[in-house]
Amino acid sequence: MKKFLDIEPEFSSYASSKFIIIPAPYEATTTYGKGTKNGPSAILNASQIVEDYDIELGFEPYKKSGINVVPDLKLSKDPHGEVYRAVKKVLADKKLPVLLGGEHSISLGAVKAAKEVFRDLSVLQFDAHADLRDSYHGSNNNHACIMRRVREICPAVQVGIRSQDIEETEEIRRSGIGNNIFYAHQWDSSKLLLLVQQLSDNVYITFDVDAFDPSIMPATGTPEPGGLGWYQVLDILKTVISTKNIVGFDMTELSPKPNLHFCEYTIAKLIYKIMGYISGKE
Repeated sequence: MKKFLDIEPEFSSYASSKFIIIPAPYEATTTYGKGTKNGPSAILNASQIVEDYDIELGFEPYKKSGINVVPDLKLSKDPHGEVYRAVKKVLADKKLPVLLGGEHSISLGAVKAAKEVFRDLSVLQFDAHADLRDSYHGSNNNHACIMRRVREICPAVQVGIRSQDIEETEEIRRSGIGNNIFYAHQWDSSKLLLLVQQLSDNVYITFDVDAFDPSIMPATGTPEPGGLGWYQVLDILKTVISTKNIVGFDMTELSPKPNLHFCEYTIAKLIYKIMGYISGKE
């Protein structure tokens, strides 16, 4: 049985856990670097050496909440439906889904499931790319279209953005969502309050790892220079989590590279930090 962290069985069973990790090794529409299908297993493997104790928080988050890993989703025929059903079950069991991608398009099924449970849902996206194309390479479910599809379901706030094409720029102008997009080159902590105010009480977080600067996260298919730093991301997450109810989150677009193990370790650490911030509220 796969585990997140090297923790005792009493803290990793489904029944005893608040956080349910759902590996979704899906890769169908990536457009440059490949390998996102290997992301979930790399993250889980790297988590085995993440320290259980969090210096910042002063406790071991897993002991407060428990962390279970369910089997990998089979995503060949109906990937978004499979994600939807898996996340819906976790939410029905009053637990918090943690989806591991896989390409970013997997987030669609999770957001659909969360919206059915939390009617006032909003989504917070960390990403280098606006992902607002209506269609890309003949598919409206391409990973480059995920936030266009999400915004058809519920409001969203986007942070770390530093790449978009003219179609996306025109869509932002047409739809009037410019105030919900925080570009990386304009970001500073003074904008945190505005970001939080634009989110509803119940929030789903979708995190494309290319939100980080490539000096921190080179292991991704479409890296963009000028991204967010580790502590910038943590400050945003801490502030949002302290004021909102996080109903689920995902990590997407990690493409593990040989001999660059710090990348999957960084994401495993980030997942555990998010769990710690959530657990610390209880």
